[in-house]
Amino acid sequence: MKYSVCIDALFNGKDFQKSMKKVSDSGMNSMEFWSWWDKDIDSILVLKNELEMEVTAFCTRFISLTDPSRREEYIRGLKESILVAKSLDCKKLITQVGDELTGISREEQHRSIVDGLKACISVLEKNDITLVFEPLNTLVDHKGYYLSGSDEAFKIEEEVGSRYVKVLYDIYHQQITEGNIISTIEKNIEKIGHFHCAGIQGRHELDQGELNYRYIFDAIDKTSYQGYMGLEYFPLREATEGLEELQK
Repeated sequence: MKYSVCIDALFNGKDFQKSMKKVSDSGMNSMEFWSWWDKDIDSILVLKNELEMEVTAFCTRFISLTDPSRREEYIRGLKESILVAKSLDCKKLITQVGDELTGISREEQHRSIVDGLKACISVLEKNDITLVFEPLNTLVDHKGYYLSGSDEAFKIEEEVGSRYVKVLYDIYHQQITEGNIISTIEKNIEKIGHFHCAGIQGRHELDQGELNYRYIFDAIDKTSYQGYMGLEYFPLREATEGLEELQK
């Protein structure tokens, strides 16, 4: 399994560049983060090259896909994010779909998401960037969010019909939402463009909770998946301890 460290989670509230160095010192050389617009991208680029690190993914701007009136705004934000991604030699962007809108049917919002993602295909193809959209749990962390179940996420991916648009399967969120993790992954591995993980309950280290992550990772390694497992949790102990433990 190849790991990608989400610095904004594991080193939440700490100096970003110092955190990059800690990740590198721990023996890992791949990282991701959430927002780019509040960071010094030029400094990150310099340090990334100095440490010979890879940026695997980060988020595009948080603009709703459920609301078709914001589609052009979303595409503008995506184009801005792609420029940053190319500067960092990053091939993957993460998007959320937005909150569920009141007074509008789920069918209409589903269609808006599909149409919005389809509208992104040409710019993604032109820049060779993959956009991964994420179902999130609405029971604990993201009340009001539109997309929680993996079934609908995979249906959206099929309807969009582009290899440049995939699902971000977050094991933490999907265990809370529906369980049946390994079977779901195995059946849909070609639709998954990126993974996230965290311990259940509490969203801490992978060994803090009810899931056997070693077993899950072994199952994923037996599939065709060649991408990264994004480590997106809030550690209870020193972050580097957990990173070093994962590499044993």
